[in-house]
Amino acid sequence: MNYPSLNIDLKKLEHNTRLLVDKCSAKNISVAAVSKVLCAIPELVQALIDGGATYVADSRIENLKRIKHLNIPKMLLRIPMLTQVEDVVEYADISLNSEYTVIKALSDAAIKKGKVHDIILMVDLGDLREGVWLDDAVEFVGQIIDVKGINQKGIGTNLTCYGAVIPKVDNLTKLISIATEIENKYNIKLDIISGGNSSSIYLVNNNTIPKGINNLRFGESIVLGNETAYGARIEGSGNDCFTLSAEIVELKEKPSIPIGEIGVDAFGTKPVFEDRGIRKRAIVAVGKQDVKVDGLTPIDDKLIILGASSDHMIIDVTDSENAYKVGDIMDFLLDYGALLALSTSGYVNKKIK
Repeated sequence: MNYPSLNIDLKKLEHNTRLLVDKCSAKNISVAAVSKVLCAIPELVQALIDGGATYVADSRIENLKRIKHLNIPKMLLRIPMLTQVEDVVEYADISLNSEYTVIKALSDAAIKKGKVHDIILMVDLGDLREGVWLDDAVEFVGQIIDVKGINQKGIGTNLTCYGAVIPKVDNLTKLISIATEIENKYNIKLDIISGGNSSSIYLVNNNTIPKGINNLRFGESIVLGNETAYGARIEGSGNDCFTLSAEIVELKEKPSIPIGEIGVDAFGTKPVFEDRGIRKRAIVAVGKQDVKVDGLTPIDDKLIILGASSDHMIIDVTDSENAYKVGDIMDFLLDYGALLALSTSGYVNKKIK
């Protein structure tokens, strides 16, 4: 076994997916399962498919290439780059868009390949990340409705990721109203009205999601079992689909405060230390190059993470009931940032079970 190791439980991943799919299906909402933190490893994406996801969604076209053989519609989440439109048309069935220039380039690429590419027009409801401003959305559709090689599949919005704006009945109702106006004005049917991401699941849980929202894009709620509007756990989900295992490489008693004048650390910050006397400290072989350290929670709740450098994480083991020794393995639960870093690090072994 190679360490550090990101441990992945396929059955738990499938369970979380199925839980959310069932909740949403009861309200005629399809689920786009986001494979970004899975790096689209095919076995992991298959667990999303087995869990009933209607779409697999990813922000990286490189990831969609990895799963081109899997029989499920694929959605590109990040606004396509002009330099990648050929690949977008080749490997994504649907892409999220907000720029006419990009849509026209997708059109040209689709025509050249003899394809029709589906797009979802993103509408900014106030979170200030991507999207046509809500007041301009209906008119914008008029500019793209007759563009060849492109099918206006639907509209969508993104909330919480940048501006931390929480999905509510009022802002999602605005999205539905915009969709209705588009359909009436241009005599088209929008197949998808995508009402956001894992921050919208709480509206499903409390039965307040507006009727008309028929798609949600779930990442963290699947992989960690969290809704991201208020940070609550989703009842019945698991938060241990992914865990980190790291090996102890040093175990010694040392003072709690460094000796000498304190400057800045390797990352340019001036650390602050609490004097707790002489403490037993373990160093495990993982660091900030691989993981967001403040996103880790030791499974042994008597451990205290003191900090980390690029390659070493320092842990106070004094209060633990376990008699740790060099070579032992410590296990950690993860938040989304920690999982994202670990999954994309080439120095972290991926163990799938």
